[in-house]
Amino acid sequence: MGAMLKMKASVFSLLTFLVLAPALTRSLNPSLNDDVLGLIVFKADIQDPNGKLSSWSEDDDTPCNWFGVKCSPRSNRVIELTLNGLSLTGRIGRGLLQLQFLRKLSLSSNNLTGSISPNLAKLQNLRVIDLSGNSLSGSIPDEFFKQCGSLRVISLAKNRFSGKIPSSLSLCSTLATINLSSNRFSSPLPLGIWGLSALRTLDLSDNLLEGEIPKGVESLKNLRVINLSKNMFSGSIPDGIGSCSLLRTIDFSENSFSGNLPETMQKLSLCNFMNLRKNLFSGEVPKWIGELESLETLDLSGNKFSGAVPISIGNLQRLKVLNFSANRLTGSLPDSMANCMNLVALDFSQNSMNGDLPQWIFSSGLNKVSFAENKIREGMNGPFASSGSSFESLQFLDLSHNEFSGETPATIGALSGLQLLNLSRNSLVGPIPVAIGDLKALNVLDLSENWLNGSIPPEIGGAYSLKELRLERNFLAGKIPTSIENCSSLVSLILSKNNLTGPIPIAIAKLTNLQNVDLSFNSLTGGLPKQLVNLVHLSSFNISHNHLQGELPAGGFFNTISPSSVLGNPSLCGSAVNKSCPAVLPKPIVLNPNSSSDSTTSSVAPNPRHKRIILSISAIIAIGAAAVIVIGVIAITVLNLRVRSSTSRSAAALTLSAGDDFSRSPTTDANSGKLVMFSGDPDFSTGTHALLNKDCELGRGGFGAVYRTVLRDGRPVAIKKLTVSSLVKSQEDFEREVKKLGKVRHPNLVTLEGYYWTQSLQLLIYEFVSGGSLHKHLHEGSGGNFLSWNERFNVIQGTAKSLAHLHQSNIIHYNIKSSNVLIDGSGEPKVGDYGLARLLPMLDRYVLSSKIQSALGYMAPEFACRTVKITDKCDVYGFGVLVLEVVTGKRPLSTWKMMWWFSVTWLEEHWKKAEWRNVSMRSCKGSSRQRRRFQL
Repeated sequence: MGAMLKMKASVFSLLTFLVLAPALTRSLNPSLNDDVLGLIVFKADIQDPNGKLSSWSEDDDTPCNWFGVKCSPRSNRVIELTLNGLSLTGRIGRGLLQLQFLRKLSLSSNNLTGSISPNLAKLQNLRVIDLSGNSLSGSIPDEFFKQCGSLRVISLAKNRFSGKIPSSLSLCSTLATINLSSNRFSSPLPLGIWGLSALRTLDLSDNLLEGEIPKGVESLKNLRVINLSKNMFSGSIPDGIGSCSLLRTIDFSENSFSGNLPETMQKLSLCNFMNLRKNLFSGEVPKWIGELESLETLDLSGNKFSGAVPISIGNLQRLKVLNFSANRLTGSLPDSMANCMNLVALDFSQNSMNGDLPQWIFSSGLNKVSFAENKIREGMNGPFASSGSSFESLQFLDLSHNEFSGETPATIGALSGLQLLNLSRNSLVGPIPVAIGDLKALNVLDLSENWLNGSIPPEIGGAYSLKELRLERNFLAGKIPTSIENCSSLVSLILSKNNLTGPIPIAIAKLTNLQNVDLSFNSLTGGLPKQLVNLVHLSSFNISHNHLQGELPAGGFFNTISPSSVLGNPSLCGSAVNKSCPAVLPKPIVLNPNSSSDSTTSSVAPNPRHKRIILSISAIIAIGAAAVIVIGVIAITVLNLRVRSSTSRSAAALTLSAGDDFSRSPTTDANSGKLVMFSGDPDFSTGTHALLNKDCELGRGGFGAVYRTVLRDGRPVAIKKLTVSSLVKSQEDFEREVKKLGKVRHPNLVTLEGYYWTQSLQLLIYEFVSGGSLHKHLHEGSGGNFLSWNERFNVIQGTAKSLAHLHQSNIIHYNIKSSNVLIDGSGEPKVGDYGLARLLPMLDRYVLSSKIQSALGYMAPEFACRTVKITDKCDVYGFGVLVLEVVTGKRPLSTWKMMWWFSVTWLEEHWKKAEWRNVSMRSCKGSSRQRRRFQL
């Protein structure tokens, strides 16, 4: 019995051990699970969009292999957590308090929000806290630093903390780095901060702190960097700062410090960066400044320093950046500064300095030189005369608002590395040197407000990197050079208040980056190039007070141009000047195909010296009878010929040699014609022989053949020779309809330039579009389907805009198809052949004739019914077919039935291939594989 009891007890003990063993194991090593638990709780409070914490799992026994986690090799406890720049969001929860051995916590450059836990600093082993670059807010509780233990680095920069800096910060005697910059901390600093003797870096910049620096600053003997910039500190700098002998960086800029600089600062022999700009310091620049031989950057700008620049500045041989701008300095630069051979940037602008500009400036390898707004008179001509490779290093030269006179140095082209040249507001005379064209890197050229004369040199086009050109308020004359088109990066073109003449060159329309143009107060003439509407980035275009004429460009910026920008041009017309434009601005010129440029005789006065011939009565009767017989024969012959050759007179009327001219006088001769150019261009007479030259034929359509010819000014035009003369309305109706079409202006419509009329021949003159038709781009190239999706969308959008504009003008296209959509050199669509059916008296019989079979497939069913009124909906139908053609790259078929079959079957086929039915139409959240497959 006893043995039985002992056996049962043994079994029970074994079972108990097996059940409790895991719990006993955990109790013997609880720390391992504390770290896992703490990090899992921390992860639950944040969102990880990049999935960087996906390796963190509560099933792991240790977090030492997790991303961003570092453990001690001895204890396997977490000692570092570094999760910088992972776009983490959410709050910093209490889970981190479980990491009792944590030494470094770095969560910088994320999107964490909320306040900071007051218990975080209670982690006794924590040495580094970096929470910079987040969106943490609120105030820091005073107890945060009361148990800071061995904390050495605290960085809360670039957050939204506000309120006072906790006074408990003074208790962290081991702190070496404090960075609380770029927050909203306010009020004075706690005095205890100045007693943190271990402090090496103190950055409190870009806050709302105020007050003075106390005298106890000498306690910071280990201080290397102090940055108090962009606050509201005031008072003077205490003498004790000279005791911080290890200081290398001092930045007190953008405060309200005042008084003189303390002499003790000359002890800061290790200082290489000193920025005191935008304060209220006064007095002379101290001579001891030359004792700071380690200085590389010295910025005293924006203060009230006066007097001359001390000679001791020449001792700063390591100096790279020197900025004394916006003070009250006088005199000239000391020659000793030539010893500062490492200078890169020199700025003495906005002072009262005079004397000469020293020559060493242009031979010392400087990158930036600014002496703007001083009283310097001499020294600009001499330095440019020398040569040296150091010239190439100068990139920024600003000598504006001084008293320089004489001519701009012709050798300025030696400064080949210049990116900015500003010589404005001086008294320079003479022409702009042609050497400006040698400045290939120049971005900004400002020669405004001088006494410059002559013309703008064509060589200006050599400075092709120009982004800003300012030449206003001079005495420049002549034309704006067309070479300006080479400056393709130009954003601002300011030429106002000069004596410029001639037209505004079309070259300006090629500067597609232009935003600001000011040509006001000149003597410019002629019309505005219509191509200016292509300047899509324009925000201002001032042409006021010139002698410009004609119609303002239609479209783009010019639809909303300010009336003040066009004042003072009496001959301009358009809505901006509240003056309507006539249909034909100049007097129409008249075409007489039978005239000759050599026929200059009209009526010749009789020569009194010629002998008068007196005929007898019988001779007169004989001559009269013969004339009657001849006239009768000619009349019968002419009548017969008119019947037989009514269709050939149109060609005969065009049989012109290249030298033929057009008569400018109206005529009633049956063989004469009337030519009207809406632009008033009298030079249409050249190239008309091309109309009978097959080599110049561009294509044929339902309304006629199209030919290309070139005007005398070199401008190409397209001429449509209508082949439906028997159907054309009367001359009065024809001209009324054509003039209406000539008034239509839109960037996506081919412009109608003019027309020619005879009873048997009609010509329409259009702008020439060089890129070919949409039909050619879609169907006639090697491989087909050249156009990218962006280009196809642009074509569809531009075509839609053009049709909308036509319908707003009560014009129906009637013949929309891909061969009537042209592509210009910049890839923009231009719709042609619009409104031509209005020239015909019987539309219903014409549109179904064999002459426009190419439009079948695009034509709405209404065209087949004579009783239905044709409306703009027919254009919409054709546009829909065009959209299908552009999207699919397929040709519309020759019958409506086949076209419908094509549309339905093609779309149904691709619909099935796309497996679109598997994709949610409500949320469009199908898999990426499904979305990729649904691509036509």
